[in-house]
Amino acid sequence: MFNNKRLLALAGLILFIALAVFAWPQLRGEKVVIATATQSELTQSVVASGKVRSPQRIELSSQISGKVMQIPVREGQQVTAGQLLIQLDDTEWRAASAQASATLTQSLARLAQMGELAVPLALQSQRQAEANRVQARQNFERSSTLVGKGFYSKTQLDDARRNLEVAESQWQAAQLQARSSQPGGSDFRLAQAAVEQARASLQVAQSKLGYTKIVAPVAGTLLTRAIELGDTAQPGKLLMTLSPAGDTELIVQIDEKNLRLLSLGQKALASADAYRDQRFAAEITFISPAIDPLRGSVEVRLRVADAPAYLRQEMTVSIDIETARRTNAVIAPIDVIHEIASPKPWALVVRDGVARRQEVSIGIRSDSRLEIISGIKAGDQLVPASQTSVIDGSRVHAVAR
Repeated sequence: MFNNKRLLALAGLILFIALAVFAWPQLRGEKVVIATATQSELTQSVVASGKVRSPQRIELSSQISGKVMQIPVREGQQVTAGQLLIQLDDTEWRAASAQASATLTQSLARLAQMGELAVPLALQSQRQAEANRVQARQNFERSSTLVGKGFYSKTQLDDARRNLEVAESQWQAAQLQARSSQPGGSDFRLAQAAVEQARASLQVAQSKLGYTKIVAPVAGTLLTRAIELGDTAQPGKLLMTLSPAGDTELIVQIDEKNLRLLSLGQKALASADAYRDQRFAAEITFISPAIDPLRGSVEVRLRVADAPAYLRQEMTVSIDIETARRTNAVIAPIDVIHEIASPKPWALVVRDGVARRQEVSIGIRSDSRLEIISGIKAGDQLVPASQTSVIDGSRVHAVAR
């Protein structure tokens, strides 16, 4: 009898242990690796790849045809404004300039001669013609009187009339010549026009002579050279490309979905693909008002005030644009948020060993974390959205990551 009681007690104990073993997980809940909300600083950024480019490029070409005589610069060289880049053969244009200068000197001498010689001679001729005209008129009047008295014949009167007409004509011609030689007259204006024409010809010749020297319009870096000594430069043909000195720009295409995050003046950190461990600062200075319909992107330009020496034109760079920063934010991993793109995102928060659905408001985000504006506080335990077996009301056994 005693042994039977002991056997029954032992069987009951075994049954109790078995029930406890099978029931304990149900009472304790599913084992879940949870994440914990924290409070710290969070930075939101947009990351993209772009190219290095100066604010503008100057493409240099020749205004005239000519043989290249000198190229005293090389690609990659820093040049100053006005520095000689290419010297063309200037023999022909030096001769043309000298000839035009001589023609101008000659024209100026002729104009000066008008005032020093032509005008006085014309005035003298006018006075002489006037005297001859007066004398001829007096002779005609005297001949008319004598013919009336019978002392002169009609033939003598006709001779006196012809002499008067000749004197009148010469006097009129002398007047015209005098007016033409004086300032404002036709001869004087012709002499002036000759001077202006010679001066213009000299300017053209000097301009052509100047075109034989191709100089740097501004200080900068010579990027490319497309001509060699002995080649013939042709008008309009690209000879060199110059990058003006100044702030370097980064040109990047940003996905249009991030346009709302961008604004002028935002700071960025960039690094060249060839020097990934060296980062430098940049700042957004331009956001295109148009969207590229083919790529669905917007062009953004960033100014690099202190460009590293290793940067080169068209170099590929990675750009991290800081679009927002929170210094004391409640932060949760992105992977704990359900329906993150919906108007009402939510998370499962573990409270007293039970998962509870909690709607949240989301602020800025980084690649893997986001700001929780409301619904979750620092220290809350959160069930990852990948734990699909855990639903609202599930009892869970939380295990830290």
